[in-house]
Amino acid sequence: MRLFRILLLLLAGLVAAQPALAREPLLIEGKKTLFQRVLSRPGAQLLADPAAVEGKAVDAFTVYYVYGKKSAGGQDFVEVGRNARGDTDGYIRADQTIEWKQSLTVAFANPAARQRVLFLKDQPALATLMASPTRAADAEAMRAAAIGDRLPPDSPVAAIEPPTYVDIAKQFYLLPILSSQQVLTDDGFPLRLLEIASVPAAPSATPPVAVDPAAALKAFKVGITVVIDNSTSMQPQIERTREAVRRIHDKLKGTPFADNIRFGVVGFRDNAKVTPALGYVSKVFSPLSPDTKPEETLAALDAMKAADVSSPNFYEDSFAGIKTAIDQMDWAPFGGRYIVLITDAGSRAGNDPLSETRLGPGELNQLARQKGIATFALHLLTPAGTGDHARAKAQYQELTRFPGAGSLYYGVEGGTAETLGQVVDQLVDTLIAQAQATVAASAPPPAAAPAAGADIARQGAIVGYAMRLAYLGRVQGTRAPDVFRAWAADRDTRDPTLPALDVRVLLTKNQLSDLAGALKTILDKGEQSRLSPQDFFGQLRSAAAATARDPSQVRNIGNLGDLLGEYLQDLPYRSQILGLGEAEWLAMGPSAQREVLDTIEAKLRLYAEFDASPNLWVSFGRGQAAGDSYYPVPLEALP
Repeated sequence: MRLFRILLLLLAGLVAAQPALAREPLLIEGKKTLFQRVLSRPGAQLLADPAAVEGKAVDAFTVYYVYGKKSAGGQDFVEVGRNARGDTDGYIRADQTIEWKQSLTVAFANPAARQRVLFLKDQPALATLMASPTRAADAEAMRAAAIGDRLPPDSPVAAIEPPTYVDIAKQFYLLPILSSQQVLTDDGFPLRLLEIASVPAAPSATPPVAVDPAAALKAFKVGITVVIDNSTSMQPQIERTREAVRRIHDKLKGTPFADNIRFGVVGFRDNAKVTPALGYVSKVFSPLSPDTKPEETLAALDAMKAADVSSPNFYEDSFAGIKTAIDQMDWAPFGGRYIVLITDAGSRAGNDPLSETRLGPGELNQLARQKGIATFALHLLTPAGTGDHARAKAQYQELTRFPGAGSLYYGVEGGTAETLGQVVDQLVDTLIAQAQATVAASAPPPAAAPAAGADIARQGAIVGYAMRLAYLGRVQGTRAPDVFRAWAADRDTRDPTLPALDVRVLLTKNQLSDLAGALKTILDKGEQSRLSPQDFFGQLRSAAAATARDPSQVRNIGNLGDLLGEYLQDLPYRSQILGLGEAEWLAMGPSAQREVLDTIEAKLRLYAEFDASPNLWVSFGRGQAAGDSYYPVPLEALP
């Protein structure tokens, strides 16, 4: 009997020693593996239980898994935890959270060429508006009523986008996508209706400082950095550019506007390791700064000379010159920020081992846009470069994309100093005229987006107005409206070819690093033929799908296999890899597949640039680690 009791005690001890099964978060309705998550709104409180009177402040935009839901005292609460391993932290009031079904969010596109976004109270009202043949006039009437604070009680309008650009780097906000529906306009144009929340980081109870727009615009300054090809064929064009800059300075000398414009100058050649006599790949001849005098800029242009020797190929490394202009110029004091590239050749591609930057035109465009810079390309179509014209045009069209204005690429027929001079004069005159009108607070909004092949004046008006709105937004501290739940169209109500919203993925520094590490591992395995073509593509899609759905899972991701469909289902937008199917990938052939992989490798280098740019990352807690800071990464920058 005694032995039996001992055995019972030992058995009871073994049972007691077994760990309890960990709780799992609640699943998203209709899903088998995807858990419910929420994002904390600014001002949220974490409570020990729903009956607690006081709680602990939660950092804004913290992502939590949902473990349960309760009601108490007429309020709804969600039980939350920071991970999916069963570790719960407490309760948050439901109205202090936002559904976070995926990591996709949107941001306002620059409103220069489009109408302000309307937030409507429900989906039927928005669907009716966007399907109506009179949608432009109907939407304009709604905007007028909202702007004039004349909305009737039964108006479908919940809020309207601010009149100036909301700089997400200065006044952080999120427009998380809660649900979506694809529809057609009355004339057959596809667009998405998005159910979103609008959540500014700054409390709505703290109004921005009032700034008189006319007074603020008097301080508007324009910075133009000219990036000039210094190869052997370019000396006449260098001299003609110098003449254009001198003419502008002479024209402005003695006017009240003279101190509002400054030029910087960068020269570029090709990789000097291959041809040492070239001397440099890129070089700052004159820094862009409010303190740089016009005479100093002109002297720097006098000192610029074309190379005495030729590089091995016709193309040069113009991307190195662009990157130098983005990184080494002081753009902060300027409201108007422009790079003007002048070259007769295409650039070394991002996958070229001799490329200084190892970045492609799309990645450079992203870096310029993060700093609010518009890039113009004047491509000299010389007879000597005929075989390179198509390649160069494709590069520079992608490099110069600007929201609402299209590509700021201009082919200069013949490529002579005379024809270049005419285009340079027109471009610089346009930018200066826009800036002068801005300072005088008299620049009207552009009537519409430019048609394909539009002239410099029309595109310059859109870009100039965009710079004005961005500048006023920064100076005034313009914030996104605080809307708990509403519907908005992702396209302009007047011209649906124009995006009204930019799609982004909210990532922490650590998550972006995890994504970069996962992609590098997958690419390395693929290069070493350790993965079959199907597995290779499957792992790429798995990493991209996890990033869009739940970035915290990226570091552990393998091939999702049968679960991939669940990750992709209901995603309103997809990145490059997610937009491809396996059959399409396998049918592309080695050459086209290599182009896709080269693009991903260039994006990995772009992530390193993002990581090294502290102004992009936002923290919301005093003790928050740097790796937990946030940046809404543009969807087009992801694989």
